Amino acid sequence: MTTPLPISLFPFLLLIPAICFTICHANSNLLCIQSEREALLKFKNHLIDPSNRLSSWVEAYYNSRLGGKINPSLLELKHLSSLDFSNNDFSSIHIPKFFGLLQSLTYLNLSRAQFQGAIPHNLGNLSKLQYLDLRGNDLEPKSLQWVSGLSSLRYLDLSYVNLSEANDWIQVTFKLPSLLELHLSDCDLEDDPSLISANFTKSLVVLDLSFNRFSSVPKSVFSLHGLLSIDLRGYSLQGPIPDYFGNTSFLEVLDLSWNGLNSSIPNSLYSLNRLQFLSLGHNQLQGTISSAIGNLSSVTQLDLSVNQLNGQIPLSIGQLSSLEEFDASENQLNGQIPLSIGELSSLKLFDVSENQLNGQIPLSIGQLSSLEEFNVSENRLNGQIPLSIGELSSLKLFDVSENQLNGTFPLSFGRLESLETLDCEYNLLEGVVSETHFSNLTRLTTLKASHNRLRFEPNSSWIPTHFNFPQWLKFQKNLSYLDISYAGISDVMPTWFLNLPTQFESLDLSSNQLRGEISYLNVRNSVNLSSNRFRGPLPGVFPTLRFLILSNNSFSGSLFELVCNSFSGEFMEVLYIDKNLISGDIPDCWNDWPILDLLNLGSNNLTGKIPPSLWHLNLMMLNLRNNTMFGELPSTLQNPPDLIMFDISENHFSGSVPAWIGDKLSNLEILSLRSNNFDGHIPHKICDLQFLQNLDLAHNNISGVIPKCFYNLSAMATTKKTNNEISAGNVNYVNLEDPIYLNNVNAAPFYLKALLVMKGREDEYGSTLGLVTSMDLSANSLTGEIPKEIGSLIGLLSLNFSGNLLTGNIPDSIGKMELMESLDLSMNRLNGEIPPSFSNLNFLNHFNVSYNNLTGQIPTSTQLQSFENLSYVGNHLWGPPLTKNCTSKGSKVNWLYVSIVLGFVMGFWGVVAPLFFIRSWRHAYYRKLDHVGRKLYVSWATMGM
Repeated sequence: MTTPLPISLFPFLLLIPAICFTICHANSNLLCIQSEREALLKFKNHLIDPSNRLSSWVEAYYNSRLGGKINPSLLELKHLSSLDFSNNDFSSIHIPKFFGLLQSLTYLNLSRAQFQGAIPHNLGNLSKLQYLDLRGNDLEPKSLQWVSGLSSLRYLDLSYVNLSEANDWIQVTFKLPSLLELHLSDCDLEDDPSLISANFTKSLVVLDLSFNRFSSVPKSVFSLHGLLSIDLRGYSLQGPIPDYFGNTSFLEVLDLSWNGLNSSIPNSLYSLNRLQFLSLGHNQLQGTISSAIGNLSSVTQLDLSVNQLNGQIPLSIGQLSSLEEFDASENQLNGQIPLSIGELSSLKLFDVSENQLNGQIPLSIGQLSSLEEFNVSENRLNGQIPLSIGELSSLKLFDVSENQLNGTFPLSFGRLESLETLDCEYNLLEGVVSETHFSNLTRLTTLKASHNRLRFEPNSSWIPTHFNFPQWLKFQKNLSYLDISYAGISDVMPTWFLNLPTQFESLDLSSNQLRGEISYLNVRNSVNLSSNRFRGPLPGVFPTLRFLILSNNSFSGSLFELVCNSFSGEFMEVLYIDKNLISGDIPDCWNDWPILDLLNLGSNNLTGKIPPSLWHLNLMMLNLRNNTMFGELPSTLQNPPDLIMFDISENHFSGSVPAWIGDKLSNLEILSLRSNNFDGHIPHKICDLQFLQNLDLAHNNISGVIPKCFYNLSAMATTKKTNNEISAGNVNYVNLEDPIYLNNVNAAPFYLKALLVMKGREDEYGSTLGLVTSMDLSANSLTGEIPKEIGSLIGLLSLNFSGNLLTGNIPDSIGKMELMESLDLSMNRLNGEIPPSFSNLNFLNHFNVSYNNLTGQIPTSTQLQSFENLSYVGNHLWGPPLTKNCTSKGSKVNWLYVSIVLGFVMGFWGVVAPLFFIRSWRHAYYRKLDHVGRKLYVSWATMGM
C-alpha cells in the first residue's frame, strides 16, 4: 500500500545555506555588498566543513554534514528571507537566539540538524515567517506560546520534538490565523483534559498527529471543518471510530491505521464522497464491509488490511470507479470475489491476501484491462485460474500463492507480456507447464511455482535431451529470481542453464532430483540447491553471494577451494553444506569470512581438529555434527559471544566440558556434545546459560553429580516460550522457530534446524524448534541422587538421566513438571517408590524407569497405566499395568512362612523339649548315640586294615 504524498504548499527545498550566495559568486556580474561579503566569510570560518562544501558557494552539496558554530554575522544580511540548515550536525549547540532577529525571514528550515535544548522564544518575533520546520531535532520546549506571534505562518512542522510538557499545543497551533499545514508526528502528545475553545482557525487543511499517545481522537479535531487531510496513524487509539468524522465533509485523506480501534466501520465514513485515500489497516475492526462503501466515489486507495472484518466483499465495490488500490488482506472475509470487481476499469492493485476467502476467482476479473497488480495470496480460494487472466494486458504482478487453487496452468498466461512477477506456489495446481506458457514473458523477473503438482516438460517439437528441465528458461533474458523447488524435476543440470548470460539474484532449485556437476554459480544473493543429487567438487561462487545452501547432496572433495578463496566469503552470511560427502580437515582460512552467521558442516566425512580461525567469527550457529573430528575444545572457542546453537555431537572430541561455555557463550539456546569422549564433571558455569532450551551431554564419560544449580536455567523453568530474537547478518530479526528469508521477500524461507533425541528416537526439529525444551545426560557415569531442584524446570518437555549410576529416591518434585512428554530414568540404582505426584504428568507419551531398585505400587494414573511392562521391568513394582497379581502372590508367601514356623515349633516341642525336661529319656538318648558312634569307629578301623 503506498502512502500518499503530503499536501504541501511549499514544494521547494533550499540547500545549505541558501542565503544569497549567488550575489557574491566569483563569476557573477552582480554587485556584491562588501559588508555582506565579509559577513559570509565570518559565517563560513566558524563552520566545520569536512568535505569543503562551501569552497565555491555552489548549491547541491550532499557529501557530508556541516557542523561547528553559527556566527551572528548573518545579521548583516538585512534582506535574508530564506535560511535552510537542514540535514546537518549541530549536536553540540542550541538554536541560536539571534535567529529571532532576522526580521525578513519568510522561510526557516532547521530540520534534522541535531540542535538541542529549548526553542528560543524570540522566534515568535518573526512576523513575516511563512514556513517553519524544526522536525527531527533533540528539542524539549516547555511551552509553545511563542508560536502565537507567527501571524503569517502557513506551514509548521515540529515532528519528533518532545512536546510532552507543552500542554498549550492545541490552544496555540489551532488558532494561528494563516496556518494551512500542521505536522506534530511523534511528539509524545497525550489526551488533553482541559476545556478547549471552539474559536479555531478555518484555514487549516492538513493535520498530522500520527504516532502520539492519544487514547482517542481529540475532539478538537472535529472543530476544524476545513480539513482536507487527517493523519492519526500510531499505536495508541482504542475503542470505536467516532462518528464525528462525518462532519469533515471536505476530507480527502484519512489515515487511522496501526491503532487498536475495535468497532465496526461507522456509516459516517461511507458518506465522505470526496475521500481519495482511506487507510484503516492494522486495527481490530470487526463486522462487515457495508454496501454503503459504494458511496466513496472518489476513493483511489482503500486499505482495510489486518483487521477482523468478516462477511463478503460487497457488490457495491464495483461502484468505486476511481479505485486504483484495494487491500483487504488478513481479515476473516468469506465468499467469492464479487463479479462487480470487473467494473473497476482503472484498478491498479487488488489485494485481498491473507484472508479466509473461499470460492473461485470470478471470470469477470478479465475485464480489469488496466489492472497492474493482482494479489490474493494466503486465502482459501479454490477453483481454477480463469482463462480470462490473459486479457489483463497491463498486469505486472500476479500472486495467488498459498491458496487451494486447482486445475491446470492457463495457456493464456503467455499473452501477459507486461508480467514481471508470477507467484502461484503452495496450491494444488497440476498438469504440464511448457514453452507456450512463458516464451513471450520477456519482462519476467520473479517466478515462484513450488509446492504444486506441476510438471515442467517441453513441447513435442523440442529436442528432449534434457527432458524435464524447463527449456523455456533459455528465452528469459531478464529473469533474476527463480524458484522451481519441489517441482518434481528429474534431469541432469543442463550446461546451457549454468552458462546463461543472465545473472540471477536468487536461485532456488531445491527438493528436486537434479544431478550432475556444477563448476560455478553466477548468482548475486542467494542459492538453494538442497535435496538434489548433485555431485563432484563444491562449486565456485560469485563474490557477493550471501546465502549458499547445498545440503543433502553428494558433493565431495575438500572445503579448501571454497573456504580459502578470498573472494568467496566476504559477504557470506549463511553456509550450509551438511549431509554431503565432504572430506579432509576444515581449513584454517576463516579470517576472510567476516560476517558469517550460520555455519552447518554436519554429516560429512570431516576429520582433524577445529581450526583456530573459525573462532574468530562471531557465529550464531555452528553445526559440526556427525563427522570424525577429534581433540579438545580450544579456549579460543569462547570468542563468538552471540552463538545460540552449538552442535558438535557424534564426533571424537575429548577432554572435560569447558567451564567457559557457560561463562562466555551466554546466549546459547542449544548445546549438544552428545556421543563424544568428554570426561570430568559437569561444570557449574553451565547453570549460567539463561536462554538454554536444549542441553545434550549424553553418551560421554562424564562423572560426578548432577548440579543442583540447574534450577537457574531460566528458559527451562518457564512454561512460556519467549525465544530470544536472532539475526542472520542483515536478515530481519526472527524468533528461533520462525523462518529466515534468504532475500527478505523474493527467496524461499528456511528454518534453523536441530537433531534432538526425545521419546527414545532422534528427530529433526525446524519450524517448532523454538518451542522444544529438553535435557539429556544419559549414558554417562553420573553418581549421587537426582537433585530435587530439577523439579523447578517446569518447562521441560523431555528429561533423560538413563544409563548412569544414580542412587536414592526419585524426587517428588518431578511430578510438578506437568508439560513433560518424555521421561527416562532407567538403568540406574534408584530405590524407593515411584512418587504419587507422577499421576499429574498427563502429557507423558514416553516413560521408562526399568532396571532400578524401585518398590511399591505404580501410582494410579491414566498415563502411567498406558505404558507397556518394559517401562517397569527389573524392579520390585506391582499393580497395573504389570500383569502379575502381586496381592495373591503375597498371600501364598505368608502361608509358607506360617507352615515353616509351625513345623519348627512342633519339631522343637515334640523332640527336643522331652529330652530337656525328662532325665531318663535324656540319658537313654545319649547312651544310644554313644553306642552308634563306637560301631561306626570299629567299622572304619576294620576297613582300613
